[in-house]
Amino acid sequence: MISVSEERFEELVDLGLAKVPPELLSRLQNAVILIEDYHPDGPHILGLYEGVALPDRTADYSAHLPDAIWIYRGALQDYCRTEEQLVEQVKITVIHEIGHYFGLDDEELHRLGWG
Repeated sequence: MISVSEERFEELVDLGLAKVPPELLSRLQNAVILIEDYHPDGPHILGLYEGVALPDRTADYSAHLPDAIWIYRGALQDYCRTEEQLVEQVKITVIHEIGHYFGLDDEELHRLGWG
């Protein structure tokens, strides 16, 4: 287990976002990235996408609340032993959850190395 400050963890999330190609990041609209310590249903969940994936949206989607990408700081810190591992796993988790926004399922994300 590794522990970093909330500020450092936010920096790691920003580093993960920086790895997303700009042409994809610019298409990430009506979505927020939220950081919590743990998912209420399980302490081992590292991240979660809640919303309607981009390919599944219909014309009446416009007034929808923002999609949420949850990154679970406590779970990620528990999962990693070093800060280097944490940096890598936060990046993977951020990209994995953004992949769900774009309609990629877990199998596709694992095949691409993001899961």
